[in-house]
Amino acid sequence: MRASLIQLAVSDSEPPAERRSRAAALVRAQEGADLVVLPELWALGGFAYEAWSTGAEPLDGPTAEAMSAAARAARVWLHAGSIVERDPDGPVYNTSLLFAPDGTLTHTYRKIHRFGFDSGEAVAMGAGQEIVTAATDLGRLGLATCYDLRFPELFRALLDDGAELLVVPAAWPERRREHWTLLARARAVEEQAFVLACNTAGTHGGVPQAGHSLVVDPWGRVLGEAGPDEEVLTVELDPAEVGKARADFPVHRDRLLGIPAPVQR
Repeated sequence: MRASLIQLAVSDSEPPAERRSRAAALVRAQEGADLVVLPELWALGGFAYEAWSTGAEPLDGPTAEAMSAAARAARVWLHAGSIVERDPDGPVYNTSLLFAPDGTLTHTYRKIHRFGFDSGEAVAMGAGQEIVTAATDLGRLGLATCYDLRFPELFRALLDDGAELLVVPAAWPERRREHWTLLARARAVEEQAFVLACNTAGTHGGVPQAGHSLVVDPWGRVLGEAGPDEEVLTVELDPAEVGKARADFPVHRDRLLGIPAPVQR
């Protein structure tokens, strides 16, 4: 399969509507890919806290509408990164959107681990509660977002739910770039899965972004890595390598802690 990670540059000077149109055009240009991934909160900016309240949108809002049309035009599975989702009955959420090649919104994931400690996302947004995997004709995708990378228990839960390709959109800052690449590789090795980690470039909310999106195979090998600026990283990968790696080195068979309880039938 061919995966294209769109490492979009996000700046405070570009209006969200213009960036939305630009992102949609970049998605449409990936016709021929199987899976396309965008970064976290790219429409408003992952550190542009002051824009979240007024820029929040529902799941059928302008970003979802534009991404649905782009996925349909390119005939790709599209992980459209995440939006600031306005829930009419609750707080705003950092919510990822997955579209099928016909433009259908098939899955959403509300980010569980909110960054900021006592500020920013940690206080401005609600926390997701559900582990989300998505069965596709490319394999089962496990959905996580940015700061989630620091919590291996989430990825072990995704593994237990059958995930083979872990998709991680992010707005990861430049000052912790080494952690970004280290953690992406660690999660791939731990779960013996592909990790497709798509970051933002540029600067938003005054925070320079790390870029360096990457695709890692189940052995922890980096199959492709972007630079610091906006670019589209395209990598060919074979999902069958997941099963092969797990059979050749059956480490999960030796788990003793955190094993899910047997399903009662």
